[in-house]
Amino acid sequence: MKKILIIEDEDNLARFVELELKHEGYSVDIKLDGRSGLESAVTTDYDVILLDLMLPELNGLEVARRIREVKNTPIIMMTARDSVIDRVSGLDHGADDYIVKPFAIEELLARVRALLRRINIEDENGKTPQTVVRYRDLAIEKENRIVRRSDEVINLTKREYDLLLLLMENIDKVMSRSLLLETVWGAESKVETNVVDVYVRYIRNKIDKEGTENSYIQTVRGTGYVMRSK
Repeated sequence: MKKILIIEDEDNLARFVELELKHEGYSVDIKLDGRSGLESAVTTDYDVILLDLMLPELNGLEVARRIREVKNTPIIMMTARDSVIDRVSGLDHGADDYIVKPFAIEELLARVRALLRRINIEDENGKTPQTVVRYRDLAIEKENRIVRRSDEVINLTKREYDLLLLLMENIDKVMSRSLLLETVWGAESKVETNVVDVYVRYIRNKIDKEGTENSYIQTVRGTGYVMRSK
């Protein structure tokens, strides 16, 4: 079942859209302000986010921008503003589509279906469906064992891949060197924990963008490593 998040402060509209989406077989969550909506968007995996532009606490543009810092979840912006500038601004801040209020519910449902078709990794040529793990602009296709940064494929060794996947599947969880070593190299491994530091350095050299100070993988002194959502 596809899961959709509605971030909309007009409670009646949000409940109406929720009912229609549930009738179509989707699972739906609702948040009525930008801050709680952002928290749900970055901590829970959704297939599509329906995002209002004018929201209390954080406006829709800021919510979209912050989501895009950590996730690639498709976003449909919902707003009463219909100028070219507003449309461009929404798309530039990370929205994938834009629908103007008041809208026919049939159009919104059609846009959701179209977006889901577009982002579905299983294509018409019968390729294996992929489980995708995302962090900011990094994505791992688990079945293919492919790592991408935006559209660039990052070539990793098996150990590097397994280590990066483990960290990306545990966002915000500090992973000790001993746990990383045991999980990736095996409990019976005779290597020392400092091999983890060596492999983290290898991974950083491959995935970090040149000229940036903050690595995707952060060091927690005396403990290990973590990839943080914020």
